[in-house]
Amino acid sequence: MSKLYLVPTPIGNLEDITLRALKVLQEVDYILAEDTRTSGKLLRHFDISTPMQSHHMHNEHKTVETIVRRLQSGETFALISDAGTPAISDPGFLLTRACVQHGVEVECLPGATAFVPALVNSGLPNDKFVFEGFLPVKKGRQTRLEFLAEETRTMIFYESPHKLLKTLANFAEYFGEDRQISVSRELTKLFEETKRGSVKEVLAYYTEKPAKGEIVIVVEGKK
Repeated sequence: MSKLYLVPTPIGNLEDITLRALKVLQEVDYILAEDTRTSGKLLRHFDISTPMQSHHMHNEHKTVETIVRRLQSGETFALISDAGTPAISDPGFLLTRACVQHGVEVECLPGATAFVPALVNSGLPNDKFVFEGFLPVKKGRQTRLEFLAEETRTMIFYESPHKLLKTLANFAEYFGEDRQISVSRELTKLFEETKRGSVKEVLAYYTEKPAKGEIVIVVEGKK
């Protein structure tokens, strides 16, 4: 029976992939990959020869209808991103929505995603939280920060290393220098690091020691 599988892939350590994920990737007809070169390394490592085709933010609007038609005809697909769970700050939502609208079965496997270990590891309250992903780069950034300044739940952000200092400076301005935060980078990788403290302290640390790698910022909510 046709089905779209959303398959999480490791965010760094290849041992974090599940046995079920490997089984699905081996058995589906096609794998939709954000970057076939990046995913090709993963598939070769686990000796998976399932055909791949590209599905990323620049072509997903054009390919969704074709993929849904193929699913309706009986083919099975697995969607993977470069790392982590599809549709979490990665392609996946548009195709999932289209499948739901057209009655195609969708199944998401549990697995790796960056924000969960960063949140749990932060030491900040995690009974209630809000995932913000990437902040707007320009338009709408100030408005969003002003809104989030009143948020009482723990907040989670993704950020690139070259924009980290700007974002931390924004947090100091809108949330206050004493707001507690945790910055996790290179999760599950060799040089994994988590830096905790006030916005002022963490900003000073990364001013002296520029960050590298993928970054998750966890921010205490307003008291």
